[in-house]
Amino acid sequence: MKKKIYRFFLGILCTISLAGCRSDKDTDSKTQQIPKVELVVWGSEEDTELMNQIIQSFKTEYRSEADFQITFEVQGESQCKDALIGGLEEGADVFTFADDQLHALAAAGALDPIEDAEEIKARNLPGTVEAASVNDTLYAYPLTADNGYFLYYNKQYISDEQAKTLDGILQAAAAGNRLFSMDWSSAWYVYSFFGNTGLEVGLNDDGITNYCTWNKTEGEIRGIDVAQSMLRIAGSPGFSNRTDEAFLDGVKNGSVAAGVSGVWNAVEIMEAWGENTGAARLPTYTCNGSQVQMASFSGCKLIGVNAYSEHPEWAVRLAEWITNEENQQLRFEVRGQGPSNIAVADSNEIQQFPAIAALLEQSEFSHLQRVGGKFWDPVTKFAESMAAGNPSGQDIQEQLDEMAENVSAR
Repeated sequence: MKKKIYRFFLGILCTISLAGCRSDKDTDSKTQQIPKVELVVWGSEEDTELMNQIIQSFKTEYRSEADFQITFEVQGESQCKDALIGGLEEGADVFTFADDQLHALAAAGALDPIEDAEEIKARNLPGTVEAASVNDTLYAYPLTADNGYFLYYNKQYISDEQAKTLDGILQAAAAGNRLFSMDWSSAWYVYSFFGNTGLEVGLNDDGITNYCTWNKTEGEIRGIDVAQSMLRIAGSPGFSNRTDEAFLDGVKNGSVAAGVSGVWNAVEIMEAWGENTGAARLPTYTCNGSQVQMASFSGCKLIGVNAYSEHPEWAVRLAEWITNEENQQLRFEVRGQGPSNIAVADSNEIQQFPAIAALLEQSEFSHLQRVGGKFWDPVTKFAESMAAGNPSGQDIQEQLDEMAENVSAR
């Protein structure tokens, strides 16, 4: 009897033991079925907190499908191309970059065409889709649509009507013993005066060198007409040629009543001017007896997926997650950056934000920044001469010819 009872309990113990072993094996098997995915994400230092929040939500969403090790590293968006091309296989899997680097990245084989392109195109603003494409082929995911500039003005000194023309702004600013600020040391802003005149600048087919007709001597508006307009503006007591940082300082100390800048200064300007904060598209300016709408360069931030990523499918899913509607809304709330996503851009919250509304209004008169490296210095040299009232006394047409020649140099 005792032997039977002993065998009975021994059998139970063996069964439990075997069950326990099977359970451990099953657990190990399930663990092995979940792949380990290591990804590196590059973005700006200002984006650190936001991107880590977005990455965490991605890991939570897909935690049952992979064991994620996702690292965010600071990499300036404007230098992303150089850092990535310097070592594609060692570069980030997912990265934020400025749209003017797209052509070089695609040509270097850093980016592959996006497979679900039509879906991405359908949910983003046309301008951002164009910025993310090469010859109508989508290579990156649109993230923002706010890399542009427009007019800020203090309604205490400048009315909405006066803000429509640069003449009105300069007169009102001078009357209030204040200034209109614009950075003529930056060719990016100087484009405003030439962009809607019929005078042209852009990339040649080689994608490196430029063409430039800003010195044109025939037509309804000639290069010299624009130059003379700039000289008149510079001579106004209400004008100040100053950097973007100095413009913001002037807003804070009360010396500046209006200026050209972008959404990155919106929060501080609204804190300084409060209910008097005004934002609108760029004004018109007088050129050869007519009012010409000031143009602007536009651009956006894009998310790219490294063609050499060891986990391309997950890198793509992460890029789509970063740029989806929910996270573009979050980006606006946290960073105040304008969305490329159509649904977010059309929301009441966005439309009621003065800076974003002004940028969208200006978009009708903006053009993608597509110029080679030799554009910047010659234009800056010419514009600073105009801002200073042409102190050298050199013939204006000669200066225009030199600028165009150097911009177009091979």
